[in-house]
Amino acid sequence: MSYDLIVIGTGPGGYVCAIRASQLGLKVAVVEKRATFGGTCLNVGCIPSKALLHASELFEEAGHSFANMGIVVDKPKLDLPALLGFKDKAVDGNTKGVAFLMKKNKIDTFHGTATIAAPGKVEVALADGGKQSLESKAIVIATGSDVAKLPGIEIDEQRIVSSTGAIALPKVPGKLIVVGAGVIGLELGSVWRRLGAEVTVVEFLDRILPGMDGEVAKSFQRILEKQGIAFRLGAKVTGVDTSGATLKASIEPAAGGAAETLEADVVLVAIGRVAYTEGLGLEALGVEKDKRGRVVTDHYFRTNVPGIFAIGDAIAGPMLAHKAEDEGVALAELLAGQAGHVNYDVIPGVVYTSPEVASVGKTEEELKAAGIEYKVGKFPFLANGRAKANDQTEGFVKILADAATDKVLGAHIIGVEAGEMIHECAVLMEFGGSSEDLARTCHAHPTRSEAVKEAAMAVEKRAIHM
Repeated sequence: MSYDLIVIGTGPGGYVCAIRASQLGLKVAVVEKRATFGGTCLNVGCIPSKALLHASELFEEAGHSFANMGIVVDKPKLDLPALLGFKDKAVDGNTKGVAFLMKKNKIDTFHGTATIAAPGKVEVALADGGKQSLESKAIVIATGSDVAKLPGIEIDEQRIVSSTGAIALPKVPGKLIVVGAGVIGLELGSVWRRLGAEVTVVEFLDRILPGMDGEVAKSFQRILEKQGIAFRLGAKVTGVDTSGATLKASIEPAAGGAAETLEADVVLVAIGRVAYTEGLGLEALGVEKDKRGRVVTDHYFRTNVPGIFAIGDAIAGPMLAHKAEDEGVALAELLAGQAGHVNYDVIPGVVYTSPEVASVGKTEEELKAAGIEYKVGKFPFLANGRAKANDQTEGFVKILADAATDKVLGAHIIGVEAGEMIHECAVLMEFGGSSEDLARTCHAHPTRSEAVKEAAMAVEKRAIHM
């Protein structure tokens, strides 16, 4: 069976690449090892975790915030199996949606594991038995990423869990240790904290959210501590004793020193993710990888082997679903003879906690390291009319602009729906806009987005409501 394009993996990068290629007239096939499409994101990552975040936020709001608004209800009771069912329904709807799109776009689908036997040739060990040989002008590796492991600590997805096990715990743990203060650890830790767990986050570095703006990270840590999450920064988990009824985690200072023991019912290992490229036959083909196991590509997503391409978590760059999607679209357009492109300077990142944290572009630390002179505009939600009316005043908006040109170089938000508000900054930056452009754009009142406008005005020290 011969194709113009074969995509291995149907996560956000893979399925989007396949759909866009089909729209452009290419004959496309996809190979997926799971029974359902959507990859980690739709099946055990982004989508189910957001369902749990949403439900747990409403649970806490009903128990703690309704009375302040004059809404009198009995103390809410948690039906965890039903909550997990709500999560599973979200997964089912999204994965079935991708399956529909595959049929709609006339994409041939094969469920099984793929091996690239040679440039232009893919062998599929079908999930239901047998093998299928496929040929293609182009092959795209879109196999995504896997959980990063801690040496000496075995994940059983029962008591020592990855994010996969953490979205399906059969009961609320009394004590939960989260190893890693990145996005995944903070999101899932906040879910179980709201549902009743005592949560301690252990992080090797001396800060949370590595890579995000330092001021934002410090402020956000204080907010999470007020919510009841404890942090052990500059510390590492060196082992977990599973022999007893409760887990005993050995914690040591990152710089070295005496160990101590923390007890927990569940330990969540959330130290990051690594590119997943095993079993594809890349070594035999001579496909180059970097020291972190990621496939090496050029600006056109080409590997060093002609006809083999790679996108998403399998290559360098932020491991974000939307980054993979944009790469999938760009590659499909390039293969169809168009001018596909991804602007890596304008890729938003969001932490879907409560409140949310959102960022796009450069941080202050990055600008300082690059020797770029910049101006800062900040505006707190405490001074925003809509936020005050809704009693949702935590956080702020921060705009970073070039000192000479006023071009916006970065935007950072802590607050309710920060993940939605960040996109007006992303659009502005995509068009090379200035803080004055943003400041002079009329924003509806009363909205939280007015805080973005005011932060832009604050770049020139002319915010109105502060």
